[in-house]
Formats: sequence, structure tokens, C-alpha cells
Amino acid sequence: MNQVRKSVPTVIGTELPLYFTPGGFFLTFSLFDCWSFRPSDPCFPSLSLSTFQLFNSLPSKLSDYLAPMSDLFNIADFLEPVNRAVLSQDESYKDGQMGKTLLVYEEEMPDLTTVDIVLVGCGETRGAGIPPTQQLAPDWIRAEFYQLFFWHQNISVADIGNIKKGASLKDTYAALKTVLAELTAAGKMVVILGGSHDLTLAQYGMFADQKRVIDAVCVDALIDLSMDSLQRDQNFLMEMLTGEPNFIRHYNHIGFQSYYVHPHMLETMDKLRFDCFRVGMLKEQIEEMEPVIRNSQLFSFDISAIANAFAPSNTITPNGLTGEEACILMRYAGMSTHLSTIGIYGYLPSKDKEALTAKQVSHMLWYLIDGRSRGKREAQMEEKDSFNEFHMAFAEIESVFLQSKKTGRWWMQLPDKKYIPCSYKDYLLAGRNEIPERWLRAQERD
Repeated sequence: MNQVRKSVPTVIGTELPLYFTPGGFFLTFSLFDCWSFRPSDPCFPSLSLSTFQLFNSLPSKLSDYLAPMSDLFNIADFLEPVNRAVLSQDESYKDGQMGKTLLVYEEEMPDLTTVDIVLVGCGETRGAGIPPTQQLAPDWIRAEFYQLFFWHQNISVADIGNIKKGASLKDTYAALKTVLAELTAAGKMVVILGGSHDLTLAQYGMFADQKRVIDAVCVDALIDLSMDSLQRDQNFLMEMLTGEPNFIRHYNHIGFQSYYVHPHMLETMDKLRFDCFRVGMLKEQIEEMEPVIRNSQLFSFDISAIANAFAPSNTITPNGLTGEEACILMRYAGMSTHLSTIGIYGYLPSKDKEALTAKQVSHMLWYLIDGRSRGKREAQMEEKDSFNEFHMAFAEIESVFLQSKKTGRWWMQLPDKKYIPCSYKDYLLAGRNEIPERWLRAQERD
């Protein structure tokens, strides 16, 4: 996008980032507030105007002339296309490989009407204190992913390229947030190939803009709530979980490693009724993570959660998930009908060995598609004939458990008659007249 960046002084003495594009211009008021002007609007300025003249030429009632970005700009304005020739080193892809099967934005944006999953790269690393000289992580992942074979004919996948680097970190957030809003409004599951973990804020910002209250899941060896750090990738959860107004109904943290987390931090998370699952617990009962992920709208995965042996780019810890366990979690994410944005973050090609981490992430993407294919087969809750129904009583509480005949997944009924995802283990506990912890936690949050 050919754009000129200026600043508009406001009545309170601050400055607003201003971008001019061939189709108009837009102001970024904040991380979660981005608006644009139509060329046809009476207040549309000449580029020769000074920023002060521009500001004073605007009408007093800005809402008459402002409109959300997604209504006015094609998302291609924010994207750099994919170069398949470079990714394949000028070798053609075989029939059936991802590189030949996916809809890819190269010279023009493909038709996304029937697409289920959209991949978008965002190599932004300034939030991790890494200069934005090279943001190659998405393309390293693509180079490996495009070589895999496509198995799932009931799923359509598109790759729309990379988010253009903004003049500042917040500009990149705003661009990513705008693209996410456009795609999720069209019913697409969007997968972000990052980039540092703080890009999760752009995922959350999209929901915050829409005032949508959500459940969120992060998979990470660390809990990024460090109040002592100035790096966004180490403290972004503070803003996401405690900022006002807040739109997080429930937060789940999967795969943390206890020796990296202060006990008081876990106590605080528990007081907020947020759930945190140690990597050891996950390894013992990974199937218990499926209900955790199922009802979430936001999913964020930091490759620091994967052991160094399976993801050499992770130099934070030698321990963590195996490559297979990471793939299983991504399959669970794909099966969810509620998830609309998924981010995979923390990959640094400069630390990788033989592109093994890029290969690992590419396999995770394959399992995500596999999960999406399985999830499509799931019945709607209203289709009673598609579920086995079990009426139970535990601790003098009457409840109903449902098991899908198509996927084997479980739900349990709360006193308000709403159903929440659960597992077979919860059903067995109820059968022994014990109250499942998942049931108790849901009641505490209510």
C-alpha cells in the first residue's frame, strides 16, 4: 500500500498517526480504535494541507464522516503477497502438495468466499525487543508447509500473505487487527504465523473493538505477566486480562512450567477464577485439554511451550511438549466451532536448526486442518438424535451428560440448563457421586 504517514495534533496536545492511501486516509486513535475517511467525504483533505489545517478542516461531528476501516479498504492494502517461486526455490510443487492446492495471494487476492481457514503471516518482533530488520518467520514456515500433502477435501485453505510492517509496533497491531476483523466477520478461521507473542493483543483487540466477551486460551511455558519487564511479549497479558473495559470472560493457560512461574502469580490467577494447567498435568491427561479449548474464541500458541528437542528455535527451556502433543492441541483447536483466531508465535529462524522448528509448526498447521475437517462432522446441540443422553445425580445435584455419536465428545448440564464442554473423566466422576472440578469452576465463575 502506497501510504504517507503524518500526525494530526489533537485538542489535548497528543498526536494521532495518519496514513494516506490511494483510496483515502485513516487515523489510528489507539490500539483498538482505527477509523478512515472516504475520498467522497466533504472533509477529505488535500495532501498539501498542513496537519493543523487538516485537523481544523474536519467537521465538529466526526462521526458523520468516519467509518470503520473494514467497510472501506480491501485487506490487500495491508498485505504483502506470497512468492511461491522463492519458497520452492524455483522448483514446481507436486500434485496434491499444499503449495499447489492452497489458494494463494500472489498477483491478486483469491476469492475467499468458500474458504474455511485463512493463513496470514505477521513477522513483527519489536514486542520482543528484536529490531524489525528481517521478519522472515512466516515464510520459513510456509516453505515447509507447502511441501506437505493435502488430505482434507472438505476443507478449503487460503494463504493471503504477510501483514506489512507498520511504522511503529502499534501500527502493525492496528493493521493485523483490521485484517482479522474483516476475515472473521466473513466467518473465516484465521491463523496468524508470527511474530512475537504480544501479537495476541491484536487478536484480543479485534474482539474488544466489537465489545465481544470471549474465552481465551494461551499455550506457553511462561505466563507473560511480568510487571518488571518493558518488553511487550513479557507483559502483554497484564493489559489483556486486567485492562478496562475488559472483555475476557474466562482465561485458560496451558503448558506452563512451574519453575518459571512465581507461586503468587498462580494464586492471583486462581483468585480471578482463571485456570492454569501445568505441562506435567497435560502430558498425563492431554485429552482433558480438549474441553478447555472447545468453547474458546481466541487461541494463542507460543513455541516456547515445545521442548527444544522438537523446536530448536525455543532456547528458553529444554523441557516442554513433544511435537506430537503440540499437534494434538492444534487438532483440538481445529475441532472447535467457536475459535475464530489462532496465533502461532515465538518462532525465530535465526535460532532454528535444519528448519526443524519450521517443520514442527507446519505439522501443527496440518493437524489444525485435520481438526477442522473432524469438527465439520459434529452435530448441532439441537439434533438430539445425534447424542447419547445420560441423566445423572451427584452430590444431590441432578444433571445431564451428552455424548456426541459423531465425534465422541462430551457436554454436561449446569443448574441453569446450559451445557458446557466436558470430558469422559467428568462423566465417570459424576457416576461415583463426585462433583467434577470443571463443574465447580464453572459455577464459581457464574
